[in-house]
Amino acid sequence: MHALKNTFPNAIHPIFRPILIVILMHTSLGDFTVKGNRLAYLTMLALAIGTAGAIVAVLLLDLIGFITHVAYFGTLTHTLVAPSLHMYGRWSVLIPVIGGLVVGLIARYGSEKIRGHGIPEAIQSILERESCMDVRVAVLKPLASAITIGTGGPFGAEGPIIMTGGAFGSLFAQYFHLSALERRTLLVAGAAAGMSAIFNAPIASVFLAVELLLFEWRPRSFIPVAVASMIADVIRMPLLGSDPIFPGISTNIVFGGPALFAAIALGLAIGICSCLLTAFMYAMEDGYHYLPVHWMWWPALGGLFVGLGGLVDPRALGVGYGTLTALVNGQLHGTTVYLLLFVKTLIWVIALSSGTSGGVLAPLLIIGACIGSLASPLLPGQDVSLWATVGMAAMLCGAMGTPFMATIFALETTHAWLDAPMIFSACIAAMAVTVIVMRRSILTEKVARKGTHVAREYAVHPLEGIALTQAMVPRKRVITLPVNASVSESLQQLSMMLAERRHVAYPVVDARDNIVGIVEHSEISAWFIRNRNISIADIMLRPMFVHSERRLRSAVERMAIGKRHALIVIDNKKNWIGFLVQGDVLRAWQRGIYHERRRIRIRTFARTLR
Repeated sequence: MHALKNTFPNAIHPIFRPILIVILMHTSLGDFTVKGNRLAYLTMLALAIGTAGAIVAVLLLDLIGFITHVAYFGTLTHTLVAPSLHMYGRWSVLIPVIGGLVVGLIARYGSEKIRGHGIPEAIQSILERESCMDVRVAVLKPLASAITIGTGGPFGAEGPIIMTGGAFGSLFAQYFHLSALERRTLLVAGAAAGMSAIFNAPIASVFLAVELLLFEWRPRSFIPVAVASMIADVIRMPLLGSDPIFPGISTNIVFGGPALFAAIALGLAIGICSCLLTAFMYAMEDGYHYLPVHWMWWPALGGLFVGLGGLVDPRALGVGYGTLTALVNGQLHGTTVYLLLFVKTLIWVIALSSGTSGGVLAPLLIIGACIGSLASPLLPGQDVSLWATVGMAAMLCGAMGTPFMATIFALETTHAWLDAPMIFSACIAAMAVTVIVMRRSILTEKVARKGTHVAREYAVHPLEGIALTQAMVPRKRVITLPVNASVSESLQQLSMMLAERRHVAYPVVDARDNIVGIVEHSEISAWFIRNRNISIADIMLRPMFVHSERRLRSAVERMAIGKRHALIVIDNKKNWIGFLVQGDVLRAWQRGIYHERRRIRIRTFARTLR
């Protein structure tokens, strides 16, 4: 402790030094494993990434608005507007085709990684490329997405900005001495910042990161991502405003039994719809591969269907944020909603499966809101606004498998806080359907098709729940070998032991029974053939120690880092109290699996009544 105090600079007041000592002291066990200095460092970097992510998101929206004005209105301004067919009439069908052709050229001669939703590409970079993304992706992805959406593509800006924000976070992280896991944190921080700035939904953006991108729930990653998301939202407010992006009207339904069961029923129905939508999406994507043309032309072909769909219903074109606002306010009814649902679904699936650049969140929201709106006459209260909001959240959750993100997203973007129980119930029902029916979500299926399996179940590691003292062999049962014995003598000693007491390695002790090394059984056998008179001291390895207060997972990590098959377990007084080998770890893990799978009845009604 005295040495630790001497490391503090004189500028720190003596009153605060004990506090800093407590913060910096490392404890062997705790609720969370986090290093304060690295967490503070990553958080500072995340502040910069969150700031940049917000600015990039605003610029992307302005670029989409600019291209939309140029393509559909012939004006030079950057406000975000919906595409209109008034200027060119039926010739407007060619605008998405031209946009698709440009995107195809960018993908072929720039970077093929700009194709797709955005989020799957971010996942793939995390899993396969140690969270390292290309500079060209950071530049070309938003450009291609802005061209696609600005020329009428029925996509949202969130997927591309998540990819772009993630690319910026990854590029920024590559200039610092960081591990792959730390780069992942900053990549996801950029992605969350972009989504937060687009939708004014900072909490939902963090949940998206946790449920889909981080692949862990640990403070070391969660806190920097949350900081980036929050700072992006703060910077967004003076630029885009602080109002909800889809302001809804207040509902008159009080949460209760009928509303709860209706929300669950709607969630189950939308869960089935999300399964069908995902299947349709990838069946269409497979169909493109049968076309006798290069994939560069596919976005233009998809753009043709987008243009034709726009002639049928112009509301289906573009990001559709205004259309979604009208849905959650109950301003669209009957045939209008049926037509929007059909056209939006069809052109979105055809266009996205062509490999163009666009997002999935906004289209899913519109499709879900349409289903909720159409179902509202059959549900309690017949409140179109309520059930459209519930529907959009359920579709988002069903397709992506993110119940917390979908729930909080619906609440943050509409401010329908009183509807939270029904929204969450519908999301859970939709997810229950999709996790049973579908092996993967609409996002992870694309990654799996490229050969990468995505595991999304988070749990405390089984070995984290096992104390080291429960798995080790106590000292009194450990076979030790004298340091001055020869290989021949040691092998003779081991042959006299019972087979169940033998290990893959043995501690080597001196005359005072102090540990001086570890020798593996295979080494003893090998040297017996080569030179049986060689001393154990000449072939033993340096011992590695682990404290008895550690959990078994910590010991296994130490084995992996040191490339050893065995560890010496010591207590607080540095006395060795046990021995741990790989077989002990496996046996402890097997006990955990046994307890997880064993099903027994502890009590019976007959015994209880006695």
